[in-house]
Amino acid sequence: MNQRKPYPSDLSDARWALLEPTLTAWRKARLDRRPTGQAPKVELRDVFNAILYVNRTGIPWKYLPHDFPGHGTAYFYYAAWRDEGIFAQLNYDLIGLARVKGGRAPEPTASVIDTQSIKTSTNVPVTSQETDAAKKIVGRKRGILTDTIGLILAVTVAGAGLSENAMGIRLLDQAKAAYPTIAKSWVDTGFKNAVVEHGARLGIDVEVVHRNPEVRGFHIVKRRWVVERSIGWIMMHRRLTRDYETLTTSSESMIHIASIDNLTKRITDETTPTWRGTY
Repeated sequence: MNQRKPYPSDLSDARWALLEPTLTAWRKARLDRRPTGQAPKVELRDVFNAILYVNRTGIPWKYLPHDFPGHGTAYFYYAAWRDEGIFAQLNYDLIGLARVKGGRAPEPTASVIDTQSIKTSTNVPVTSQETDAAKKIVGRKRGILTDTIGLILAVTVAGAGLSENAMGIRLLDQAKAAYPTIAKSWVDTGFKNAVVEHGARLGIDVEVVHRNPEVRGFHIVKRRWVVERSIGWIMMHRRLTRDYETLTTSSESMIHIASIDNLTKRITDETTPTWRGTY
């Protein structure tokens, strides 16, 4: 790792130890496929710190500080890890560790689903945007599925006009493939019969959780508050306050990166997100 003054987003030694084996194995496999005869010129830890910096601060890639690897190099690794599923794999591996540390089984059995419509930046292709008529937002829609303590198990991003049912079906398919033990899921009233029926076909009991009609204004809704808190956690990463990504797969990867950032802190007992201040 280069000797420089650290940024708040940098990985500690303990957090890097959680990621290093997977990233080192990826680099070795890549070099085995395409041997160059030359030693790698950049440290993987420096590259991952650069990616975390972009994710946490929200800056464009070209604005990376000069004490990181060049923005072209950082983006090259980011795109490779995105396309080869490395971010999703790291998230999957860390989920198990975080659950065990919390005194739970590594494989979750229950989940919670929610979506978020978000505005996009000017560089996002119009063809990948739609209008969420209910929320009056032109942009994209994020769907996340978490376990019962808020750890993100599945992510999908599409145009904001895609229905809750379609998003829910995508998330259930993704989660069941990765976590066959899931047998229960809670959703809000935006999800209708199609999600319930699809869940039944997968062996997942999908329950719609209703708000209390006797309580006006904001109030905590059973089960649903967990996934809503998780959305709040990832929104602390400024790259996610708006969708800046050209590809929806990049949008999903940015959510995975925010999740990895939070998971590594949870596992190593470092500062975790709160609603007051930053971390």
